[in-house]
Amino acid sequence: MTDMLKTEVAVLKTDEAGRVRTPAGRREHLLNEYERSGLSGQKFAALAGIKYQTFAGWTRQRRLRRQGAASEVKSVDSVRWLEAVVEQAREAGGPASHVSLVLQLPGGARVELADEKQAVLAAALLRALTKPC
Repeated sequence: MTDMLKTEVAVLKTDEAGRVRTPAGRREHLLNEYERSGLSGQKFAALAGIKYQTFAGWTRQRRLRRQGAASEVKSVDSVRWLEAVVEQAREAGGPASHVSLVLQLPGGARVELADEKQAVLAAALLRALTKPC
């Protein structure tokens, strides 16, 4: 918070209506200072010389950006990888007679796919198992 109290000389741009345009970097710096300060939004805005409604809009936009980023991370975290091993059963001295895919699931469940058409059903089963009860 002591950084905010230092006197800085900067030219502030205004829009056509005469409102002061605060650069994005300065906004982020002020929001970081606010989070560290422990002050209420109204007190901090008054100390920083910003109208409270403007400051409240900045904090709301930041919160929405963070929520959006958090939901993207959650969707990535929900992806889980499974190890699949293809085993070939061979008759004594002969060619492979049966090829299957065996999935070992958590908890000891085991799914064996003997045909590629069963992969669609196995995928649906895995999706259903990942949903909370």
